Amino acid sequence: MTMTKAQVSAHELVAGRYRLLEVFARETNRLWWYAEDVTANQPRLVAQIGLPETCDADTLRRATARVVRTSEIMRLLRPGQVATVVDAVVEAGTLWTVTEWIDGTPLSELLDREGPYNPVRAARIGLELLDVLQAAHDEGITHGELSPGQVFVRDGGPVVVAGFGLAGTTLAPRLTAPSYASPEQARDERIGPAADLWALGAILYTTVEGRPPFRDRGRPDATLKAVDRLPLRTPLRTGPLTQAVQGLLRKNSRERLIRPVVREALTRALDEDADADRDPAPVPRLRSAYAAVRNVGPERGRRMMVAGTALAVVTVAAAVLSATHQLPGTSTAAEPPQPTATTAAPPANHPENNTPSPSATPSTSASTRPKPSSSPSPSLPAGFHRYTAAEGFSVALPDGWKRLSTDRGADHAYRITFGTDADSPTLAVTYSEQAGPDPVAVWRDDVEPVLERLPGYHRVGTILATTYQGHQAADLEWLSGSGTARVHTFGRGFLLGGGRSFSLRFTTPAGSWDDATSRLALKTFLQTFRETKG
Repeated sequence: MTMTKAQVSAHELVAGRYRLLEVFARETNRLWWYAEDVTANQPRLVAQIGLPETCDADTLRRATARVVRTSEIMRLLRPGQVATVVDAVVEAGTLWTVTEWIDGTPLSELLDREGPYNPVRAARIGLELLDVLQAAHDEGITHGELSPGQVFVRDGGPVVVAGFGLAGTTLAPRLTAPSYASPEQARDERIGPAADLWALGAILYTTVEGRPPFRDRGRPDATLKAVDRLPLRTPLRTGPLTQAVQGLLRKNSRERLIRPVVREALTRALDEDADADRDPAPVPRLRSAYAAVRNVGPERGRRMMVAGTALAVVTVAAAVLSATHQLPGTSTAAEPPQPTATTAAPPANHPENNTPSPSATPSTSASTRPKPSSSPSPSLPAGFHRYTAAEGFSVALPDGWKRLSTDRGADHAYRITFGTDADSPTLAVTYSEQAGPDPVAVWRDDVEPVLERLPGYHRVGTILATTYQGHQAADLEWLSGSGTARVHTFGRGFLLGGGRSFSLRFTTPAGSWDDATSRLALKTFLQTFRETKG
């Protein structure tokens, strides 16, 4: 089964009206793009899916009609939980599905950035997916293409499911993400609700284990053959979900768990450890990322959209590192964030004013001290070492990084900056005992007025309220400087309680924002930062 996919780049038009801005998530044979409907002047999300080379014109016409029609049926059945497809077109052997804006992030992207979730959080997502699947199955609709890339996680609402109507549009057993195909689908047999339940089990497996039950082998036919013939790799982290996951992933579709049994198992997992999901990671508002890209134009659009994507996933991290810098995705597990840079000191009345380094960052809102995480500390990536500061914290730093400066103020406040030299990417760790009560207000009212005096200052997106390691927190991301001195900064501040706060700030040249080295450094800072005394 050979798929063809159009080779496109940012700012090209699809169907003469959908301007592609930036890829924000990817999965086997599918790319998700931020896009703009230039006719309606509306933000859109566009999925790019390769089609088999054998598809004729009639098949393609039925495919686009089926996607739109099935999506509309499901949207009416589960309003707010199914992506609304506003258009579907075929160009150059590629199916483009255009959806209304979804204020969330694909689960596949979050897992790539955050690492695996705990079983309770996975169970919560599983129950929300089960609600959508039950509505579909009761209407005789099988999704058939369910995977983490079709599940959008939102802040303050249930997940949104995309991809309805794709299955059966062509003769291909599976258009996207063959690792999540059921064995009967892999054999190209007729499928029904049991195939969706297999995919649900595979999603739960991936969400907790950090990898799919059957890895992608580069070619759809090879991956499908593995799904059909290879034994399931025993899950190691599923805990209370183990029986449900293994029951859903039975090769014989007649032996798979049925929906009521699955619902009972997932609900029981929630009840058994209600506190394990006490710190849900909020998903950022992606509309601001769209606005940032749209307003900067083609030349800077790519860089700004990368920033927006990073910001979108960063808030999802809610349990990794106390800091003021996190980009693309931080969370309760291991996840790769994206870099940022910074250059401004906090205002005189801000808790961090006692550390007058030009690379300071604000602390944020009050919160009670959380219970220690039961998750083991992640192992350090190659090329990093743990640094423990006598002041009361530790963090993993790249080899060659050192303590560049230490600024101290009244009331035990300090700011310590790490890097290789004054111009390199840096990490600034700030401690204060005079933080204000509202993290968002600190950024907005105390810090940003100072930042606005920086040459070339431009805020990326909105100030985001979030939680971090159980503490209330807020994130601010911005650009400043010009030319080769242009830097990109992401800041996160959080309060430990009693006015005590930490903040982290990772700074990197704007041109290095999306480098793998910068992403890994930021990811590691966020995952490994720990307070060592209270």
